[in-house]
Amino acid sequence: MLAATMATIIIRNLDSAVAARLRLQARLRGTSVEQEARRLLAEGTQAGRAEIARRAAAIRARQRPHRSRGVELIRQARDR
Repeated sequence: MLAATMATIIIRNLDSAVAARLRLQARLRGTSVEQEARRLLAEGTQAGRAEIARRAAAIRARQRPHRSRGVELIRQARDR
């Protein structure tokens, strides 16, 4: 079994009001500030289905139409 690699980050210049809200959230959940920060980062970086669909639609909108005759040629060959 492979061990999971864990990263360490340092957040500098965190607004004191944000830190206070993080401490309060952690206290209300009964967890450490560190665990609460991990939870928030994990949740905040996951793209939901709607977001993935929106990104895919944006990519498709930027692409040129497909000009291949492959499907047409296959149908013609099949119908012979």
